[in-house]
Amino acid sequence: QVQLVESGGGLVQPGDSLGLSCAASAGTFNSYTMGWFRQAPGKEREFVAAISWRGSTTNYADSVKGRFTISRDDVKNTVYLLMNTLKPEDTAVYYCARRVLRPGTSYSSITGYNYWGQGTQVTVSS
Repeated sequence: QVQLVESGGGLVQPGDSLGLSCAASAGTFNSYTMGWFRQAPGKEREFVAAISWRGSTTNYADSVKGRFTISRDDVKNTVYLLMNTLKPEDTAVYYCARRVLRPGTSYSSITGYNYWGQGTQVTVSS
């Protein structure tokens, strides 16, 4: 059974940094692209970043490019999201997700991901 567990959220001030982790259950991580999404109150869930198996390819939403970094450790079955220079508009529940092997959709499309974590709250406020 696939389980994804996020951790690392919290309350930070604008300009601060924060790191998120997402641990996957054993045997369910390798070979898959992993993604981070977020959902702010009253808004739809949106793509943040994605990383291919072995980390050879990364993709970012324009709103976080240059500030966020996605990485993965295929031995620890964990994907990370390092968030720098956080802004109030980054406030949201952040979710990690596992992409299907042959989704037929863009890496940023929610429909291409079929397993999701429970989410972790990130609040950026002074």
